[in-house]
Order: sequence, then C-alpha cells, then structure tokens
Amino acid sequence: MPITPANGLSADTAAVPSPEDATEPIMLELVDEDGRTIGTAEKLSAHIAPGKLHRAFSVFLFDDAGRLLLQRRALEKYHSPGVWSNTCCGHPYPGEPPFVAAARRTGEELGLAPALLREAGTVRYNHPDPDSGLVEQEYNHLFVGIVRAEPRPAPEEIAETAFVTPAELEALRARYPFSAWFMTVLDAARPVVREVTGDAAGW
Repeated sequence: MPITPANGLSADTAAVPSPEDATEPIMLELVDEDGRTIGTAEKLSAHIAPGKLHRAFSVFLFDDAGRLLLQRRALEKYHSPGVWSNTCCGHPYPGEPPFVAAARRTGEELGLAPALLREAGTVRYNHPDPDSGLVEQEYNHLFVGIVRAEPRPAPEEIAETAFVTPAELEALRARYPFSAWFMTVLDAARPVVREVTGDAAGW
C-alpha cells in the first residue's frame, strides 16, 4: 500500500485557476429530502450547525487491480483537515449536473480524468464533524469508476494518496482518522463498486 505525498501539479495544469480559489463566495445548491432544488446558500454557512441540506457528490475510483484510490485531506482544509477519505468529494455549483461536478473536481484535486465513471445512486446523511463542529447535511450523488493515470494531487487540497485493497483499508482505518461520511458513502456505493471491480477485488 504505497502512500504518495502530494507534490503539486505540472506547470501547465497549475496555471489553470481553480474555481475554489475565486474571490466570489462559493454557493451550494440547497435541496429538499427528495433531492429537489429549493435554493442556494454560501458554502460555509450551509455547514454551520445544524446545517442546511445541500447537494454533494462522492467519487470512488479504482485501478485495474481493484484497489481504491484514497486521499488524505490537506491540513489547511477548513473542514475535516488531515483525515483520510474517498477519492474525491465536493459540491456541484448551483445548476451544475453532479456528474459534471464530479469529473471537474477529480481533475482539479487529483490532476486526472477517470477512464470510466458511473452513477451509483444517492445517499442522504447528517454527519457532525467532532473537531470543527461543522455539520454535513448532504444529499450525496455517488460515482464509481476506473482510473489508469497516476494522480497528481493539488497540495492545497490533498496531503497524500494511496491505492488500497479492502484489507489494507481496514488496517488504515484502525490506525488513522477517516472522514465522518466515508463509511456511509462507501457502503451506499458498494453494489456498483462490486459491478465495476468484480468479485475478486473483495469489495
């Protein structure tokens, strides 16, 4: 289970400004319990307890051997810094299709494009972050796919990456903290994970 520290993007990729760095406030799409859009809210305000239900996405990418690509969130992140989590997660901009947002953020955070990306359903959860006091009230769109390129993580987003088998994931979870939402989204995505990776991968 090699763990790769983030060492920045290539010069041509780093030159592209990220929407996350924009001076304008980042707006999220608020939804009802059925996932219908009901408004917008500024990103941080949507996460202040008790939280506002908003649209989100989570991506799980696997290599051809069936190993899951994990990331450890950068220490500078305001929410859940330094914890391990799934390949990529985030929020669509208002009006942005979740599939488009998932592909966009995978490129921005990891410097790669999936060779395959499939929808894997949705899951709704309410997860407080014990360290920051922020709350994840999310209607989360799940995506599962295959990656064949080496990650080039943006250091302001990601501290480390690792490809793991199910057994290596359990060993990592026993030693290090993971995001509060990780097991909820992984368990919800497992049916499609198994379709994509095959029985031999053990997910």
